[in-house]
Amino acid sequence: MSSKNPRERQMLESIYSMIALVFILVTCVDLCDAATVVDVYRLIQYDISGVPFGSRFATLNHHAGSLHFAPGADLSRTVLVIPVRELNITFVKEYISQRKPLGGLLFLLPQMFNFGNREAATEGKYQIREKELMKTVLAELERLLIHANIPYPVYFAFEDDDIDAVLADVKRSDVSGQPATATTGGYKLVVSAPEPKKIVSPSITNIQGWLPGLKADGDPNQLPTIAIVASYDTFGTAPALSVGSDSNGSGVVALLELARLFSLLYSNPKTRGRYNLLFGLTSGGPYNYNGTHKWLRSFDQRQRESIDYAICLNSIGSWDNELWIHVSKPPENAFIKQIFEGFSTVAEELGFEVGLKHKKINISNPRVAWEHEQFSKLRVTAATLSELSAAPELLESTGGLSDSRHFINETAIVRSIKLVAESIARHIYGRQGKNIQIFADNTSLAVNSPYIRSWVDLLSKTPRVAPFLSKNDPFVTALKKELEDHTREVNVHHEVLDGMFTLYDSTKAKLNIYQVASVTFDLLLLLVLGSYLITLFTFLVITTRGLDDLISLFRRPPSRKVKTA
Repeated sequence: MSSKNPRERQMLESIYSMIALVFILVTCVDLCDAATVVDVYRLIQYDISGVPFGSRFATLNHHAGSLHFAPGADLSRTVLVIPVRELNITFVKEYISQRKPLGGLLFLLPQMFNFGNREAATEGKYQIREKELMKTVLAELERLLIHANIPYPVYFAFEDDDIDAVLADVKRSDVSGQPATATTGGYKLVVSAPEPKKIVSPSITNIQGWLPGLKADGDPNQLPTIAIVASYDTFGTAPALSVGSDSNGSGVVALLELARLFSLLYSNPKTRGRYNLLFGLTSGGPYNYNGTHKWLRSFDQRQRESIDYAICLNSIGSWDNELWIHVSKPPENAFIKQIFEGFSTVAEELGFEVGLKHKKINISNPRVAWEHEQFSKLRVTAATLSELSAAPELLESTGGLSDSRHFINETAIVRSIKLVAESIARHIYGRQGKNIQIFADNTSLAVNSPYIRSWVDLLSKTPRVAPFLSKNDPFVTALKKELEDHTREVNVHHEVLDGMFTLYDSTKAKLNIYQVASVTFDLLLLLVLGSYLITLFTFLVITTRGLDDLISLFRRPPSRKVKTA
């Protein structure tokens, strides 16, 4: 027994070493399988009056494919990886409209749309023609995806070296006629995400601030009010990427700068006008201006009647030579005529034109095309200033993927601010006529370009889809604080988004890309490992216990009868 124990211990140690070697080999194979991990952004999922739109799934676990797949190929378990630069919109339309089977879609966006990448935000890196082409393609893709019901996951990611290398390998496989399958291997795309859930009682937040006017001694009458309003939230194909630099980031920036300018005037009793100024940052803009509707309903009748007129700012950051004033009352109306003449006179002095667009509203129809129409329904004179000559369709031009920092013209915002500031100031102080500059350049009342730039930068990297902004969201807090710096009696109104819209969570995830070996490779590896283990085991038994012991392992054990005998 004593002579045998050392040999047995030696054999056991050898077997343990062999098992450890196997674990090391398996671990190495597993580590080599992982290719890369990237951030992905899910296509929005929502309902309108119970009708489903957008992507209805979030979990992904299929092989990667490219647009170079063989004709007639089964794509039901394939995720097509499509760079927007190479987008064939006809192909995507066909697959979505005809509801052809597909495992999923992954669209790769150029880095120029990555608001988190400072280097990508440099203007000189991309040609103007390339930027405009990308904007047009993305706008068309967004219109298609937002208004479709898609029964598979759809994600967006940004181009980078890792994912570009993966796509290049996938393209080579597809071109060679050997697409990724369970038998041929390739790349597998995996997103582990919970089932999307409805957002219950989604909140929207309105913020308002006042600049009270100067009353005459003994004047019991309430001062008239001019309201300056801008909706700050967005809606887009990918909620986690919907920053809306122009729609309506430009309107928000203009409102904040107007509040700053008029706070300077109103800080001195000698220059304080006999008008109250009301600044309103409203939410729920893409959803039929639901926040504006609730905000106005919170006013008592006396407050609403005191509003002389309201000017709503919408998409004023990427125009060249013409802006539009949209109204609900006829152009012949005395109030509308006065507002338009004041704006057009100032615009002429600034070197551009302002046009007037009249669109009659149906009070019984809950659908509104412009924010000022919520005022008009309550018989309050109002207008919308915008670079858009016609009202956008529902959920369009609301801050999607194509509305990024690259397409904002800060000069356009500055000119828009000058137009509104001068027009309102002349109305307040009764200084009608040409060549009267209250907010002249190189004075203490000049428009502050660095201030505008800083807010444009912040808004251009802050997704603002209302139901995903909490009541205490840092961005909402920042807006409130900024109004408090320039106005008085700042109030925040939290409301519940109601009506026909239902939104779902799960907007961002991690995509794991695995390089999968083919079944042939797995079988060959199994055969090699098996042969190696058998050979190693045989060698260890022979060297530690002898050939006889090895042979005895394969002998048939004696039966019970033989043992009994």
